[in-house]
Amino acid sequence: MATKHEQIIKYIDSLPIGEKISVRQVAKAMNVSEGTAYRAIKDSENQGYVSTIERVGTIRIERKKKENFEKLTYAEVVNIVEGQVLGGRKGLHKTLNKFVIGAMKLEAMMRYTGAGNLLIVGNRTTAHRYAVEAGAAVLITGGFDTDDDVKKLADEMELPVISTSYDTFTVATMINRAIYDQLIKKEIVTVDDILTPIEKTICLHPQDPVQRWYELNSETSHGRFPVIDHNRKVVGMITSKDIMGSERSQQIDKVMTKNPITVSGKTSVASAAQMMVWEGIEVLPVADSQNHLEGMISRQDVLKALQVIQRQPQMGQKLDDIVTNQFVGEEESKQSGRFTCDVTPQMTNHLGTISYGVFTTLIVEAANRFLRMQKKGDLVVENLSIFFIKPVQMETSIEIVPRLLEVGRKFGKIEVEVFNENVTVGKAMMMVQIIERS
Repeated sequence: MATKHEQIIKYIDSLPIGEKISVRQVAKAMNVSEGTAYRAIKDSENQGYVSTIERVGTIRIERKKKENFEKLTYAEVVNIVEGQVLGGRKGLHKTLNKFVIGAMKLEAMMRYTGAGNLLIVGNRTTAHRYAVEAGAAVLITGGFDTDDDVKKLADEMELPVISTSYDTFTVATMINRAIYDQLIKKEIVTVDDILTPIEKTICLHPQDPVQRWYELNSETSHGRFPVIDHNRKVVGMITSKDIMGSERSQQIDKVMTKNPITVSGKTSVASAAQMMVWEGIEVLPVADSQNHLEGMISRQDVLKALQVIQRQPQMGQKLDDIVTNQFVGEEESKQSGRFTCDVTPQMTNHLGTISYGVFTTLIVEAANRFLRMQKKGDLVVENLSIFFIKPVQMETSIEIVPRLLEVGRKFGKIEVEVFNENVTVGKAMMMVQIIERS
């Protein structure tokens, strides 16, 4: 049976898109305290079912699909530009296809403005009216208002008219940045993308006898199963090691590993891989914020996903991408590699020399690329010691030379030296764990 918290979230999910939600309304509808309703609404917001907008309230929105991640809703635009909604509140859940800057004559502006667009314009009420009539939302810059008839039309057509105190250039920059951030988030492969859902996950219960483990092991050839209670909460993990020497009639809860490590669906695959390597575990239960089981991931799932990530083209550059894209050449031998990198202004600190964080990123990436070239797999840094780092000016070239000192099936020891014009400017030592490629 679902808990009260789950019932409230299910109720919120069933509400029509665009409907305004309040703590008092939910508490009354579900016959719970306002504190319980508030926690459920906040959880729904984390899960993407609702959005809270200052001076507007909380509204039910359409949960974004991964492939639609680069599109912003008008509700998100309001929060990005710290705006005020003048009309068309019921349309805040809709997504915008593109935004148009209205810095031209009215006739030319309307040629570019259509349904699903967002017109960014100043104090031009005629343009506001024409845009709404064309099916576009309006973002008024400079803190200006609009006519009452435009607000009324926006309400009728459920197209938001928003006012912000920022100027047009700043607003366009802010929205561009938000879309860019969304693109990066879209690239990050999360546990949600690769998990085996609960419908296909075989589970045991605390009261089951050990004999049940043997039956499932015989049917599936798997040796690890999550243990859940009647509310679907993860209470343990059971493996072949746990049942060793136990009577087959003994209850699972007497031999299982209690309070196992779990991950959420929003955890990145890279983080899950690191956790599995460091903890030496083969499978991880995936649970929500209430520790209810949502599925499972295995080490094989994670490795496949990591290999796919490496083959994917990058769409939105992260800081690491900007830094490591400066590698302009590489040589290798069995024991060492050599990577050349130009130091750009973005890679420097306030003094104009290479920053400590960039230096760390470069040596880790060079070591990772060297291991991949050696067909050793990917690395997870366990310990990094930087012995020294000398100032390196912008617009100079450095050479990064990772050298393999020791390597085993799962562990490696790598020394990295950094040179500028044949002078040693940095030296580091890394202990790494190696994620083998299947």
